[in-house]
Amino acid sequence: MTVPTRVARMHPGEPRLDVARVRGLFPGLSDGFVHTDAPAGTLVPESVAHAVSSAMRVPVANRGGVFPSSSRTEGLVAAARSAVADLVGGVSTGVVLGPNTTTLVYAMARALSRTWRHGDEVVVSRLDHDANIRPWLQLAEQVGAVVRWAEVDIETGELPTWQYDELVTPRTRLVAVTAASNAIGTRPDVASIAARAHAVGALVFVDAVQAAPHVFLDRAALGADFVAVSAYTWCGPHVGAVVADPALLAELVPDRLAPAPDRVPDRFETGTPPFELYAGVTAAVDHLAGLCEDAAGSRRDRLRTSMAAVAAYEGGLFDWLDQALRAMRHVQVVGFPEHTTPTLSFTVPGMRPRQVAAELSRRGICAWDGDFYARELFDALGVNELGGAVRLGLAHYNTAEEVGYVIDSVAALRGALL
Repeated sequence: MTVPTRVARMHPGEPRLDVARVRGLFPGLSDGFVHTDAPAGTLVPESVAHAVSSAMRVPVANRGGVFPSSSRTEGLVAAARSAVADLVGGVSTGVVLGPNTTTLVYAMARALSRTWRHGDEVVVSRLDHDANIRPWLQLAEQVGAVVRWAEVDIETGELPTWQYDELVTPRTRLVAVTAASNAIGTRPDVASIAARAHAVGALVFVDAVQAAPHVFLDRAALGADFVAVSAYTWCGPHVGAVVADPALLAELVPDRLAPAPDRVPDRFETGTPPFELYAGVTAAVDHLAGLCEDAAGSRRDRLRTSMAAVAAYEGGLFDWLDQALRAMRHVQVVGFPEHTTPTLSFTVPGMRPRQVAAELSRRGICAWDGDFYARELFDALGVNELGGAVRLGLAHYNTAEEVGYVIDSVAALRGALL
């Protein structure tokens, strides 16, 4: 196999990702499979597993006590908040932690909807994961708010920003939009959409779950009032987070138990959390910040450098994968977005997506099939009529050799059709 030049070489002076060193950090790669299922959850490096296990090997109590094991827990929480703030570009007092993004979006939707009135408007998009659609729809229905839909270009898979000129009105209270599609990788112009929303005083809720593993996030640059992320997509444990301005959070009244803390951000976190996993959240952010050996400065600075290296490395691999699959006559890649994360979905006419995924698994490749909770998108594109699609998504631990093998394996599916 000949590795394309754009994959094999980096431009001089660019931050460089040493993938051989990076792969040595992941014990899970020893299973022999090619893991192209990153959008559904990345592998975990040893540093993250060690952080979690170490937290479980020492006394850890609930928060609020006057003894050492409780103080140790306070440290785990504070460290996780600080790490997520560095990842997203926020402040630690504005980081709400929770079991997953879906649960947190529901919590925020309930709190925000208390400020809505009958006839107010909420704008959602067909491009989004259902976690950034359904909670807003359900709460809007409860209060009598109007839901307005941003549509996807069915040819390209893009989310045109011009439509928000009409969608956003003086009655708009919230605009929910993704920073990257979990199904076809589309990265819409969130900042432009946010500017339109802010011009009428609306809030912007950005689902950055699929963007965070691949690009350097900056909440202010995105124009996001809320940014949601999930650590399991960037080599961490199953913990979600929503980041916002603490002053904005202080204006909201969430559901909570009477004895629970009323301070921000604790007021949004119900129940006793998995404190040991918070140690893994911090370790996962540190892992990202340490991906580029040339990175220096604060953790936020190192994240900027490392994520630039990740974007360059993954971009080269993905260009090759994307172009190779589009050149195959028996493969139909869904959409053709201009700006994308290293994620794509495809179908093989004559084969059900589950058949394709099973054949790839037989060849040692992990790939998902279905609608990936992007049901509105796949309904709009007509993909769900076919039983969904097959999704391939790359991470910073994938190699050119693996991508070449995936390309060859997808090409070999043609034989199953003859």
